[in-house]
Amino acid sequence: MGMKASLVPTLEPSNSVAFHFESIEWLPMFSGVHHERFHINRLEDYRSRLKFPLPPHRKTVYDFVFLKRGFSKRSKGLNHYTFGEGEFFFLSPYQITTHEFMSEDVEGFFCHFDAQLFRTSSFQTSLDSFHFLQFLNNPIVKIPINAKVPILNSLERLETLYVREDKQDIELIASYLLTLLMEVRRFGKNESINQPHNSALQLTQQFKNALMQEIYSKQTVAEYADLLNVTPNHLNKCVKACTKKTAQDLLNDMLILEAKSLLKYSHLQIAEIAVKLCNQTPSNFSRFFKSQTGITPKQYLQLD
Repeated sequence: MGMKASLVPTLEPSNSVAFHFESIEWLPMFSGVHHERFHINRLEDYRSRLKFPLPPHRKTVYDFVFLKRGFSKRSKGLNHYTFGEGEFFFLSPYQITTHEFMSEDVEGFFCHFDAQLFRTSSFQTSLDSFHFLQFLNNPIVKIPINAKVPILNSLERLETLYVREDKQDIELIASYLLTLLMEVRRFGKNESINQPHNSALQLTQQFKNALMQEIYSKQTVAEYADLLNVTPNHLNKCVKACTKKTAQDLLNDMLILEAKSLLKYSHLQIAEIAVKLCNQTPSNFSRFFKSQTGITPKQYLQLD
């Protein structure tokens, strides 16, 4: 199909720190025996060091944020969310995400973990039963006020175990993390981001997957419809029923994700990106970028 690889970077735990903090001096704070498989920290300890918005990226591990205070804006795939006090945001591995904003008064926890954590002699747990960890499902889970105590107890215990840097604690960490996930499961609704559980949902997901794989070679909805063996009208109806957006909207969203990555990570000039990604003149590309983001490519490059 003439597939070309996406430039959206995939972050291992070992290089995610430099991506988020852009400073090697922070690496020792996140090193240790647990870091590759598990990490947890308090958001308030590091919020001042983060520079938003973080550009599009993927991670090889699961991660979640729990807010005790403040609010944040983050995306999962092509869907954007604002979440706040008492809410979790979960992200599955290899899911494209951006982190657009986090309020300065934020308090809470950030955690990442590898599924391998549960594949030891003591654990044979599958994460498939946790709907909020699934690739297509709603990533937000709101915890009722009267249920926050056991949630915070688990998070604080995980933090304590992480700081101890003891290899013997890995299975204990897995135990507390599993307990936390089971507590959260009590309150999340087992619903997909896209409500229709039918062929429309399947086609929409196929379209999203095709966008991630073919964005450099296919620039129109008609080309994707042809790839998926449907008419453009049928594709658009299915996408709109599932996402409340048009197929063109999703195509534009993916173009912007890739454009931001090219601007941030490649050595290409804006004029070269305009041709490589959109086959457009620099002025047309700049107008398109601004229409979708509110700023020009040049202004995006100047963001700290």
